[in-house]
Amino acid sequence: MVEIAYEERHAFPDGDTPHSGNPAGVCLLDAALSDADLQGLAQSNNLSETAYLIAKDEPDLWSLRWFTPGCEVDLCGHATLAAASTLFDAGRVTGDVARFDTASGRLNVSQRPDGQLVMDFPEVPFEPATADADAAAALGAEPLEAYEVERIHGSRYQMFVYADEATVAGLDPDFGALKRTGINVLATAPGKDSDFVSRFFCPDAGINEDPVTGSAHCTLAPYWAQRFGKASMTARQIGPRPGALGVEAPGNGRVGLIGRSKAYLTGVIRL
Repeated sequence: MVEIAYEERHAFPDGDTPHSGNPAGVCLLDAALSDADLQGLAQSNNLSETAYLIAKDEPDLWSLRWFTPGCEVDLCGHATLAAASTLFDAGRVTGDVARFDTASGRLNVSQRPDGQLVMDFPEVPFEPATADADAAAALGAEPLEAYEVERIHGSRYQMFVYADEATVAGLDPDFGALKRTGINVLATAPGKDSDFVSRFFCPDAGINEDPVTGSAHCTLAPYWAQRFGKASMTARQIGPRPGALGVEAPGNGRVGLIGRSKAYLTGVIRL
């Protein structure tokens, strides 16, 4: 029997509101497991992502992988935040920065004096496109603008830009129809109480709607930085389970994602 230290964290919560933010599982491994076991654990956890950490020989350096219930992904923001906060809270980070080797390269997470974490992520590029007609119909609202987003992993991605927050909040997708398109859609608009809002629909990745998607903000941050002409912004991901974060897009190919995660559950997985 293998025992695995496990935490569930709620990343990017909406202030102090309970049951907000994006749940992520964090498994602290002593040794590598097979991909089949990693996928099976993610299926059993049934969260949008489970993160797997293994300490490396250098101080404050871990290997990090992320699995949805259906597949491994190459970049995940909220589960990285959950993993880093688990390590910081446990006193496992001896310096100022937790470093992770991932499928998307080296990712660094630093902790601010107020306890918020700052993740240094790569921008995910986008370019103007025509909205896929079937995807727009599945969402029930034609966007003002559409962009093709560089694939992070798996399915095709499009970003739909709408006029206002109310339109994004009112989207009621036909997830079966959206899945048949093979396209995951990032819907966004200017916000009322934040600079911008978004929702992320990804049934083709096995998740109908992801609550607060860090990797999506690697596209949203540079897009809205260009629109607003400012590098630092506030963001909310709205929908059934809202959350909030800060973003920085300095124009150097990197994005800063700023937030915190709340410990929800601590336990042991027995495999």
